[in-house]
Amino acid sequence: MSRRSSRRAFLRNVAGATAVAATSNAMAATTTTTTAVSTSAPPEDVAAMARLTGHDFTSAEIEMMADDVEGTRKKLVALHARAIDPRTEPAIRFDPRLPGVTYPSGDSSFTLSDGPLPNYDGDARSLAFLSAVELSRLIHARKVTSEQLTMMYLDRLDTIGRKLNAVVTLTRDLALEQARRADHELAAGKSRGPLHGLPYGAKDLLATNGIPTTWGVRPFEHQTFDFDATVIKRLEASGAVLCAKLSLGELAMGVIWFGGQTRTPWDPSKGSGGSSAGPAAAVAGGLVSFAIGSETMGSIVSPCMTNGVVGLRATYGRVSRYGAMPLSRTMDKLGPMARGVEDCAMVLAAIHGPDDLDPSAIGGIGFRWDASSDVTKLRIGYDAAVFESIAKSKNAQKKAVYEQALATLRGIAHSDLVPVHLPDAKPYAGVAGMVIAVESASSFTELVHSGKVRELVQQHGGAWPNTFRSGSMIPASDYLRAMQVRTELMRAFHESMKEVDLYVTIPYAGSTVYMTNSTGHPTLITRCGLLDGRPLMLEFLAQPFREDAALRLALAYERATEWHKTWPNVAG
Repeated sequence: MSRRSSRRAFLRNVAGATAVAATSNAMAATTTTTTAVSTSAPPEDVAAMARLTGHDFTSAEIEMMADDVEGTRKKLVALHARAIDPRTEPAIRFDPRLPGVTYPSGDSSFTLSDGPLPNYDGDARSLAFLSAVELSRLIHARKVTSEQLTMMYLDRLDTIGRKLNAVVTLTRDLALEQARRADHELAAGKSRGPLHGLPYGAKDLLATNGIPTTWGVRPFEHQTFDFDATVIKRLEASGAVLCAKLSLGELAMGVIWFGGQTRTPWDPSKGSGGSSAGPAAAVAGGLVSFAIGSETMGSIVSPCMTNGVVGLRATYGRVSRYGAMPLSRTMDKLGPMARGVEDCAMVLAAIHGPDDLDPSAIGGIGFRWDASSDVTKLRIGYDAAVFESIAKSKNAQKKAVYEQALATLRGIAHSDLVPVHLPDAKPYAGVAGMVIAVESASSFTELVHSGKVRELVQQHGGAWPNTFRSGSMIPASDYLRAMQVRTELMRAFHESMKEVDLYVTIPYAGSTVYMTNSTGHPTLITRCGLLDGRPLMLEFLAQPFREDAALRLALAYERATEWHKTWPNVAG
């Protein structure tokens, strides 16, 4: 979840829920004291609940309901007290695929682009800001060792990373063990692939065996699992080296965790954007070669905007969520964050695919990457409303940046771009907020009912504790209706995009981030300019499971520009 979205708007999506909670609590207290003489809930309480949830029942209907409500209350109390392993998936699933629509199928393949070896003077510190692809070429050419890179990045994480408040746990012993193993294998002629030996960081909501996974909050500061998240296991199998667990906003929202605020290396007086704040800051600060982030509602897109790094939010179901902190189970997604577009393709190739431990991870849809494929064969659109709005902007510099970006893309496509008109957002307003409120309340039932939710740093109306309480009062019947509206949005969005493979927009301009997190579409953002010394970003939104289209066009754009070569001047 991202802090960038309006929290007031989010709470309006669950309007009345707090009032319902108060009424329900009062009802519970009343029935507790009267159970000796009555097995019914007070009719006046039931009537108040009915009004607050938008129902118009007769007095006779209220009386009948009162007989049932007390029994339901007892069942709910028992359900709240039941301990449930967070790895247990509910017997209900979201699938981003629509019936009757054809999606990519077949095996996966990955072909890394050809490129020259970067200049290297023998000092590993000079390599800090190279892309993961460039570092991979150096490692495989045996010009630098994984151990040398790992020690350099560990040092930067322990100095610059601490100053930016981006590091929760430095995994020094594990990293050096993995790096030395990588070097030994590469020296023996065994390569696990292009990620072999590359040091990386993981958002601290991914389980790591024997290493704390704090989820960014004090109640879980010492939480340790005896297993690895699937993404962590797949990266280890690819030879990547885990150097650090990186900060996230509390329970994956915002930029503040129990250790304070994560800051951006572009301006350490300011926050890094949420909630994948640590991964974004670490990539932008040259502290790792790449990082893994997560998004429920903007948590990859937002910090990538703030830090000017490339971020790929994969299609829902493309990457296993097993071992990741469950927040909103039908909206949580994982993806890579890096300094180059092809870096993200390289990481996705290693982490995607079905997983027996995650029923939402979809099989039968391969990810195929060839950096030399013909980009002119892609059907490319642009968000007409967003770019028309930019054309009217009074900020001449910003306007010029985005006009140039569109012109560059037209040159790459060798044609004009197809105007895409997204669905009117109003009929779907509030759906994402309601889904997140209900699902997050379910995910953290134990935290709320234990009272430990009060240990979170943030306790204001827009923070998680209040959202969990409010979300727990939204009726299941209304949650399921919201999911039906979500399906209607998926259909409407499909109609908007049916003439293109992907479209170009501006992150957080318009309603793309809200709608596409609900539909499960993949997106990639990368830099297209600087304004007042800070990055401006471009977004490539693709059809479900067409990450290759977004990556291929973004790579062509990256190669046609120089923006990705400028990074903040940070020092230990």
